[in-house]
Amino acid sequence: MTAALPLSNVQIVRRAAEQLDGVILGKGTQIRLALACLLARGHLLIEDQPGVGKTTLAHALSRTLGLGFRRVQFTSDLLPSDLLGVSIWDAPSRSFHFQAGPIFSEVLLADEINRATPRTQGALLEAMEERQVSEGGVTRELPNPFFVIATQNPAAFVGTSPLPEAQLDRFMLTVTLGYPDTRSERLLLETGGRGDMVRDLGAVLDAPTLLGAQAEAEQVYAAPALLDYLQLLARATRDHPALLSGLSPRALLALLAVSKAWAYLEGRQMVTPEDVQAVFPALAAHRLPLRDPSTRVQDVVARLLRDTPIG
Repeated sequence: MTAALPLSNVQIVRRAAEQLDGVILGKGTQIRLALACLLARGHLLIEDQPGVGKTTLAHALSRTLGLGFRRVQFTSDLLPSDLLGVSIWDAPSRSFHFQAGPIFSEVLLADEINRATPRTQGALLEAMEERQVSEGGVTRELPNPFFVIATQNPAAFVGTSPLPEAQLDRFMLTVTLGYPDTRSERLLLETGGRGDMVRDLGAVLDAPTLLGAQAEAEQVYAAPALLDYLQLLARATRDHPALLSGLSPRALLALLAVSKAWAYLEGRQMVTPEDVQAVFPALAAHRLPLRDPSTRVQDVVARLLRDTPIG
């Protein structure tokens, strides 16, 4: 009897997507965006009103990934040291010992991140950008992989502090779940919530597999014509009359990385304009400040994609 060939890294990642599809009903696109964000070594922001499954998706992701996981409920009294850790004086040894905070985990769920004060929100900046934490004059490396999944309620909700632009820019993608479709909602009514299913999920990925998949996604080819298209999109955001500012070079690099990851999930070794268009709304919407608050940024993004020539 011939032994089955071992699964490739991309096949394992696809199996993770299939497992998540069975728990988070009718949200296949958002699940694939979340996995593309992970493969591109980014961080994910899930934004929507309470009760539509933000935390459920985050928990399901963490269990499927099989990585070290910590959850922090962000509140107005949460201090930076509650997140990063603190040095504690040890009298017998007459020295300080660092007690690591929950940020020293492979997956950090920052639940309702915009309920914390700007000072605590800002404590994440160094960790998310440089994957290290500085405390007491000492810099400590974070685990590899390191993935932040944050949820936030709409800014109009009571008790929220909007994330500053610098903090938003640290999130590679923002996804919105929205209400379930009729079929998925009916299935929820017939079978109950997904909490028990999430708790029973087994790990599909592990750290070595994920690191291997990330390295493979980085090697996906982007042709010069594709880079031309990325630059045209960025220039269109910078020149658009409805926007105060456009995409930065850092955002453009993130767009390239996550487009490669999307192509990798699709089983291709070259990025196409369709890959860029698939991820562009989730990458751009939270980075594009509007001149007129009554304008919908989603409409601006759709026009940018429609009006920017592919080549």
